[in-house]
Amino acid sequence: MEMESKEWSIHAYQRLNGPDHDEVVKEIVAAAETLGFFQLVNHGVPIDLLETLKDAAHNFFGQPSKKKAVYRKQVSPSPLVKYCTSFNPEREKALEWKDYISMVYTNDAEALQQWPKECREAVLEYLKTSMNMVRKLLGVFMENLGAELDDSKIDALIGMKTVNMNFYPTCPNLDLTVGVGRHSDMGTITILQQDGIGGLYVKIAEEMDNIGRKAEWVEILPISGALVINIGDALQILSNGRYKSESVPQKQSRVSIPIFTTPKPTQKIAPLPQVVEKDGMAHYRELVFADYMKNFFGNAHDGKKSLDFTKINFASC
Repeated sequence: MEMESKEWSIHAYQRLNGPDHDEVVKEIVAAAETLGFFQLVNHGVPIDLLETLKDAAHNFFGQPSKKKAVYRKQVSPSPLVKYCTSFNPEREKALEWKDYISMVYTNDAEALQQWPKECREAVLEYLKTSMNMVRKLLGVFMENLGAELDDSKIDALIGMKTVNMNFYPTCPNLDLTVGVGRHSDMGTITILQQDGIGGLYVKIAEEMDNIGRKAEWVEILPISGALVINIGDALQILSNGRYKSESVPQKQSRVSIPIFTTPKPTQKIAPLPQVVEKDGMAHYRELVFADYMKNFFGNAHDGKKSLDFTKINFASC
């Protein structure tokens, strides 16, 4: 797999609220429609909080194995917290060489009570200070599609929130493992903090000037203080394929901390009527998001194959 490292698609979030709003919207939408990824600076999440968050991650993963093991899926004292070492080891040909702790958000009180004490305060603050940005970005994407969503509809599309802390230890046998398998995220929008080492790649869907060739893998170089934003499968479905949830592997990063915002499991998702009318047809079928989650978590990471579950196959129609 050929890979290059480039620093691209960096946007200052605060410009969305100023005289450059239309220009920034155009840039962000272009990134969502072509790359599925971009980076934001001046995003409203304090830089010192991001540094504290990285320290908290190292503190958690630096503990003895038996202390982390209390959160393993089979024995965790809380259904909101699980500690794992690979995405789906029963179905993976090469294991993902990582440790991760996954924390589901329900409310502040349960997070502070049930998330690991080594990181819960920093993680909760990271989540809460990121939500204004997520809502603003989702509003931008929906407005570009000709849809205006009220607060209740936005809440339904980002109603489930999960924060993962991923740690990638030194691997003794690179032939038998991967950092994180090639995949797209299943949700609406993902916010990701990288450390300074990097290792996050995106596969280019179409040949683009100054970016790369079609099917080329390009590294998203970490920018100090920036957060990576990527489009999830749910938003690709809602946009009828206009926005791209590109497949991503991680190879070298020591620590990464994503926030996954996803529709509520009971939420029905389908291409927006406004987009289908313009496109002339729907490319994805309507489904309850719980069914998409079941399919996503029931298989190993394998590029964007999870989207095949809802894609309409016109050849067989």
